[in-house]
Amino acid sequence: MHLIAADSHYLATYLKPRLGETKIGQRLRLPDTTDLSGSLGELKRNGAKFVLLGIPEDIGPRANLGRGGADLGWDAFLNNFVNLQHNQFIASEQLILLGHVQCDDFQRKSDSLNVSNCADLACLRELVEQLDRRVSHIIELIGASGLIPIVIGGGHNNSLPILQGMAKALEQPLAAINLDPHSDFRALEGRHSGNGFRYAADQGVLSHYFCLGMHQLKNSAQSLQGLQGYGFPTITVQQIIHTREFSLCQAIDKAIDYLNASQRPLGIELDLDSISYMPASAYTNAGFSISDAQYYVHRIAELERCCYLHLAEGAPNQHPAGITAGSSDIGNALANLVCCFIQTRAEL
Repeated sequence: MHLIAADSHYLATYLKPRLGETKIGQRLRLPDTTDLSGSLGELKRNGAKFVLLGIPEDIGPRANLGRGGADLGWDAFLNNFVNLQHNQFIASEQLILLGHVQCDDFQRKSDSLNVSNCADLACLRELVEQLDRRVSHIIELIGASGLIPIVIGGGHNNSLPILQGMAKALEQPLAAINLDPHSDFRALEGRHSGNGFRYAADQGVLSHYFCLGMHQLKNSAQSLQGLQGYGFPTITVQQIIHTREFSLCQAIDKAIDYLNASQRPLGIELDLDSISYMPASAYTNAGFSISDAQYYVHRIAELERCCYLHLAEGAPNQHPAGITAGSSDIGNALANLVCCFIQTRAEL
């Protein structure tokens, strides 16, 4: 299955217990890997609702001629998240820590590949396609168990296998909303982080797509034409932040109207490079605040048909002050976004 399953030793790598306190990590559920499907079903029947899954890879962004480092997001997240306090404000027992997709072998193969060489670039994109198959299989297992995957780390290339897996589990195509300056609707030129939603639409697993906060000048004319061809709407960051044509609240309202009309299961996508000053595969200082991102997650998570959360492209090594500062910023941001999602969905 290519899953590095979490167990007590796995969790202990990140957990820092403190006398007199209970951390979230001390209340997380762990699966029985001898019968993973049966274990997930049993945990679901006993109150579990969410599954935490990491994808520690950066081959997708590099296959898109971008920067590496997204393989480090999962570790940064766990170091922060499992050490938050468990109390009446968080339903920690509803969480299953599944572990992470095996990516080390692909990462090692990619290390010697030079993206300026056409043959090497093709090999890198083939590795992304192989990773797609690993991720989609695990996501399908989670979705078929009636659980909600929360997927952390790696590039936005993983939007495709998440949509593939959930569409197969739910036996229908999905709708998705993406807070992202990039629509990730590039050509079908081999798999990478810039074309996950284009492939998903082409394969019929994505029926409705709303790109929120898209940057007008960070998307090719071809990508924009592709979105228009499918009838997928956008509201740009310029319309929200520059011209104030819409407030963020109004923009989300319009997105919700579109998503509700689809009557499809809904995935929440968020690229960390939509957030100002966030160390990510593509950095910006002219995006949204982390508070804006939390509000976005909260509003969409309130929708009944919401079925997954995907947080992509956090790259701690891209922080100008170094990887330690980057891990702190990314870990804190991811943990806050996940908590926002859990706290909203747990009450529904």
